[in-house]
Amino acid sequence: MKEIYRTLLENIPNFRSFMTVDEMDESSRALAMRYPGVVRLSEIGKTREGSPLLCLKIGSGKKNALVFGLPHPNEPIGALMSEYLAEKLAGDEALREELGYTWYIVKAWDADGARRNEGWFKGPFTVTNYLRRFFRPAGFEQVDWTFPIDYKGIHFHKPLPETKAMMNLIDEIHPEFIYALHNAGFGGIYWYMTKPCPPLYEPLREVSRKYGLPLHLGEPESPTSKIYDKAIYSNMDITDICDYLERCAGMDEAVFASHIDTGDCSSGYAGRRYGSFTLLTELPYFYDSRIEDVSPSEMTRGDAVRMKYEEDRRMNQEIKSILALSKGLIAPDDPYLLAVENFASDNDFSARAAIRMIETDEDYKKAATVAEAFDNLLVSKFYKATVYGMLLRAYENAMDAEENSDAGKRKTLECGLARAKEAFERISAFLEEKLNYRTVPIRDLVSAQLESGLLVVEYLKMSENR
Repeated sequence: MKEIYRTLLENIPNFRSFMTVDEMDESSRALAMRYPGVVRLSEIGKTREGSPLLCLKIGSGKKNALVFGLPHPNEPIGALMSEYLAEKLAGDEALREELGYTWYIVKAWDADGARRNEGWFKGPFTVTNYLRRFFRPAGFEQVDWTFPIDYKGIHFHKPLPETKAMMNLIDEIHPEFIYALHNAGFGGIYWYMTKPCPPLYEPLREVSRKYGLPLHLGEPESPTSKIYDKAIYSNMDITDICDYLERCAGMDEAVFASHIDTGDCSSGYAGRRYGSFTLLTELPYFYDSRIEDVSPSEMTRGDAVRMKYEEDRRMNQEIKSILALSKGLIAPDDPYLLAVENFASDNDFSARAAIRMIETDEDYKKAATVAEAFDNLLVSKFYKATVYGMLLRAYENAMDAEENSDAGKRKTLECGLARAKEAFERISAFLEEKLNYRTVPIRDLVSAQLESGLLVVEYLKMSENR
């Protein structure tokens, strides 16, 4: 590794918490004032709730790089990484010249949603606290999944204001490199990239070893992604999802189009129009060593997947039964309600595709690794528990709104609130007992994400010079 990069990584602070949106905006304004000849701050749009979307432009390289944090509002690792990177780029001309790009940095893309997560941004960093204060919008309200697309039966042209702002920026700068700063919640480290890049695979895995992060060796996050190598996958976009449903669920275009209410993502949009290379480095806040255990378990991989879908269906039914207790009393546009309804819907066509894949792919007849069984049976419960947390917050919002209403409404809401609280406490206690987890130091997460990005920048430069 080049000395200039080694110095950059060594100087990452020992972060103890994540930044709020207001803290990041204030920092961006201060940075532009301190370096007026190098840094330009602009407002590329506004959020649905009226907050400014700020973008830093740093340097004057021949090609453009786009970095954005909080594409999902529960993913602040990248926002902190972009905060550190912006500061260093602004103050270090040699670093800017070495990297060679003009940098466009949006620290908080889904700023509205991020504010709904700020209750856990300062800790304590436990599974229960994370789940209790978690927010992630419904799919059709996710800023990185409403880019326009026309593909087979999908015709989506309703980008959110935040998505439209990012689209306009991409259309203006035609980025060669995009670093989409997503991160996972539980598991290990893994990467998505636009195309196969074999020279990157071992250096990226070395990053996981350097910072003591396990590789995620359970099930891929989505069956639509191609597995390039161990813990390295193809970027997924809406075209991959459509092709998968057509191939594995036997659906024609009209059927799967009626089930998909989102558009494309940034990597698909920029890749098709401008040939942009997009990297995602998925990192966990929490991990359990079982996620990298490739020894055989006592069940087949197919059975583990079936059990996951059966348990997911059971939990969906419980969540919907609790919601039904107060039907019509929670505001229909409440963001927590919309998310719960979206994530607790029984997605039969996806389940059907998965079961068909299990029945036709010989790999699913083999013994599941411990990592695959753990991922299907426990990590999946961790992610479903986030929906229980949002269910509880939806009820709390409704109670606040009905503070001065009639006693009958309040009593009905109190009943639902009690059930939601009991269900949340039950699943969070189960996870605290069954997960032998460690909370990853924030500095290690930021370091791994930044070093992964540096590796890809160097790879793209070398590929260009061949």
